[in-house]
Amino acid sequence: MQQRPTVPRGRHAPPLEVRQIRQRGRLFAAASAVFARMGYADATAEAIAREAGMSKATFYEHFANKEDCIIALFDVGTQDVLNVMREAADETPADDPRARVRVTLGAFLATLAEFPDDSQTLLVEIVGAGPRAMEHRDRALEAVSQYLVELNRQDAERGASPLLASPHDAYAITGAVVELASRQIRTGVPEDIRDLEPVIERLILGLLASGSPP
Repeated sequence: MQQRPTVPRGRHAPPLEVRQIRQRGRLFAAASAVFARMGYADATAEAIAREAGMSKATFYEHFANKEDCIIALFDVGTQDVLNVMREAADETPADDPRARVRVTLGAFLATLAEFPDDSQTLLVEIVGAGPRAMEHRDRALEAVSQYLVELNRQDAERGASPLLASPHDAYAITGAVVELASRQIRTGVPEDIRDLEPVIERLILGLLASGSPP
């Protein structure tokens, strides 16, 4: 979910490895646009290559098929989102868990708003991309849940927050956030995805309040 650079041509072209990285970035940007516009079922490798201004042969140098493409895009995109959340959390005072919830959540929703095509691909289109894609989705949700568990454990050890009642509470938070964001992308309700922030904040703080004492 980053700006993808173009590739200089001719004698100023970068070395092969750099050029391939940039090609892949352009293909990711094109794929997210095509998946968001056409839906995964109707998207084709040819459409993605055309969107990227490349040949279909170049697409197949990077991906075996559109399933391989969306899974690779999903893995990169979810890691980008998790990095954004980590950076936001690291910039928040460790002794203020409520502020960290607000800042991290705000960063997450702002990223989804900034990259709508990527967001639709990661949260909506991936669901229809088959069993292998769903395995990657399950692992991503588990990774986010484990991140929340670790943050909560650190807060509880400092006496700054109750401990969540179970790791399943962290997964419940992750699943609820993903579904709320997915619904907004599919239906436009609420109009701005960032308007979900107070709802999700109440959910998180409510589960924390019902957890075990630190």
